[in-house]
Amino acid sequence: MKNYIIFAISLIFVGGVSLGLGSCNKKGDTIAKIFVRDTSGALVSGARIILYGTSTEVPVKSVIRRDTAYTNAAGVAIFNYNDVYQTGQAGVAVLDIDARKDDLTGKGIIKIVEEEENIAKVLIQP
Repeated sequence: MKNYIIFAISLIFVGGVSLGLGSCNKKGDTIAKIFVRDTSGALVSGARIILYGTSTEVPVKSVIRRDTAYTNAAGVAIFNYNDVYQTGQAGVAVLDIDARKDDLTGKGIIKIVEEEENIAKVLIQP
């Protein structure tokens, strides 16, 4: 009888530990990729991209966050929002996009969804 109780307790402990370890999910990356094209449709490298949140509350509160990056040779600026997203959070942000290179400018908007690669395209023009 004593051995049966020890066996049952051990089985419950091992089962609980394995369930606990199995439920640990690694947080996926929350990335924003902004593709920039000019009026001819060509991807633009070296464009400055600013992502920022705008308050929708009255009175207006300060900007949520402002990030700047430059497009690479493939015309893509990449932003990592892993530090903003917390596990269990529903949604991350909706951000405005300002793009500029020389005398060309463009605007857009991107919705950042947790643990996804979020993509937006911006056209810059005079």
